[in-house]
Amino acid sequence: MEQTIFDIAIDRRSPTPLFRQIHAALSTSIVDGRLPAGARLPASRALAEQLHLSRTVVVAAYEQLLAEGYATGRIGSGTYVAPDLPERPRGRALVVKARGAMGYAAPRLAGKVDVTLQGDDRPFNLGRTLIDQRTFDQWRRLNARALRAMPKSHLGYGDPRGSVELRGAIAAYLGSARGVRCDAEQIIVTSGTQHALDLVVRVLLPVGSEAWVEDPGYPLTREVLAAGGVATRPLRVDAQGIDVAAGVAAAPRARAAFITPSHQFPTGVVLSMARRLELIAWASASDAWIVEDDYASEFRYGGRPLAALQGLDTAERTIYIGTLNKALFPGLRAGYLVVPEPLLPAFVTTRYLMDRQPPALQQEVLAEFITDGHLSSHIRRMRTRYRDQRDHLVAALQRRAGDRLDVERPDQGMHLVAHLRPGLSDAAIERTALANGVVVRALSKLYVKAKPRQGLLLGFSGYPAAAIAGAAGRLAALLQRPRLLS
Repeated sequence: MEQTIFDIAIDRRSPTPLFRQIHAALSTSIVDGRLPAGARLPASRALAEQLHLSRTVVVAAYEQLLAEGYATGRIGSGTYVAPDLPERPRGRALVVKARGAMGYAAPRLAGKVDVTLQGDDRPFNLGRTLIDQRTFDQWRRLNARALRAMPKSHLGYGDPRGSVELRGAIAAYLGSARGVRCDAEQIIVTSGTQHALDLVVRVLLPVGSEAWVEDPGYPLTREVLAAGGVATRPLRVDAQGIDVAAGVAAAPRARAAFITPSHQFPTGVVLSMARRLELIAWASASDAWIVEDDYASEFRYGGRPLAALQGLDTAERTIYIGTLNKALFPGLRAGYLVVPEPLLPAFVTTRYLMDRQPPALQQEVLAEFITDGHLSSHIRRMRTRYRDQRDHLVAALQRRAGDRLDVERPDQGMHLVAHLRPGLSDAAIERTALANGVVVRALSKLYVKAKPRQGLLLGFSGYPAAAIAGAAGRLAALLQRPRLLS
C-alpha cells in the first residue's frame, strides 16, 4: 500500500529500507529544485506522523541528508535545504557517441606495475581484506552445492553481461545500500575495477581525447587512460574534492571525469554536494561522462554509507563502477559496471570481444551469497572489525611516532594517511620500511601537477591487531633514523 505525503511515496512492500525511500524522495526534490535552497524541511516528528512511520526512520533519513550535504541543521530551529547548492539545469537528452567496440590504441604506458609488491601480504599493504569463519563456511557450502548441481547451462556460453541472477542481486543490493538507480539490464559483470575502467576507455574515449583525473589520484586509472591514448588532465583535490571549476578552465574539451567521490583516493575526502551537482551540470552541458569509482563505499565507520553520485544524475551521464573484491576478497575477481541504457550495445559487444563472459559457476555462488543476505551480514561484521583495526593502528602510531607523524583517523575506507612532519622524505621511508619488512606507500608519488605532500598510506583492513602492533613498532623505530630526512 503506497501513501504519498509531501511528495513522498512510501512502499512498505519494497526491499528498499523506509529511511532510504524518504531520503531518495527528499534528495530528488532538492536536486530538481522543487525544494529550493534554504527551504525548511518538515519537523521529523510531524513527517513521521503523517507518513505513519516511526520517528526513528525519519530521523535516519534526515541524518543521511545532513551527512551527504543536502541539508543543514540549525539548533532549535530545524533542518533546512543546504543554502550553497548550485542551480541545477534541466536534464537534456542523452547523446551517445561511443567510439565503437575494441577501438583501442597501442599501449602508451607511463610506468610499470610492480606486481610483486601488489601481492605482498605484510603490513601495511593496501587493498587486503579479511574474512571470518562464518563467511568462509558459507562460501564453502555454496560452492559445494553449486558443484554438486552443475546444471547443463554451464556447458555452454552465457550472457556477456553476466547471469541474470547475479545482475539482479547486484542491482537490488546497489539500490538498497548505495542509492544507485538501475535495473539488472544495466549491470555488466567484470573482473574488477581495472577491467571496468578498461571497458570505459575502449568504448567512450577516442585516441587523443582528454579526461579529467584527480590530483593526487589512483595511478592505475591514469595508466589505463594512457594505454588507450587518452590525455589525462590532472585537477587538484581540496577539502571539497575535485575542483570542477578548474577543470572547466583548464580542459574544457574533456570527454570524461574519472573520480572517487565517496572516498577520494588517496586523501579520503568526500566530494561535496555542491561539487557533485556542479560536476553533473558540466557533464550534461558538455556531452561528457562521469566515471564514478565507488571502490570502498561499504566501509564507513561513522554512519551509514553515503549515497552514490550516480543516483543524483537524472541526465544519465554517469557510469558507475563497483567491486566485490574489496567487500569480500581480491581473489574473487568480481566487479561491475552500471551503464546508461543507450550505451549498453557498445559496452556489451566490447565485453564479449574482450572476455566472452564471466565464470558461470562463480556467478551462481556469488548470486546466492548476495541474495541470501550473506554479503550484507559479512560487510556489517567486517565494518566493525576494520574499525577496530583502524583504531589500533592510529593509537599505535600516535603513541610511538606522534612526534614525526600527523595521523588522520579516516571515517571510511581501508587505509589511512599519516602526514610527515617537516624534513622527512616519504619516498625514503617507503624504501627503508620495505627493506625492514613493513610495506607503506609514499603519498607524494600520487601527485602529478599539484604540490605534493609528504605522507604515508597504510592499509589496515587486512591485518589483525597483533600484526598491526608489531609492524607499527618497527615503522616507528625506522622513523627515528636521521638518513630519512629529505
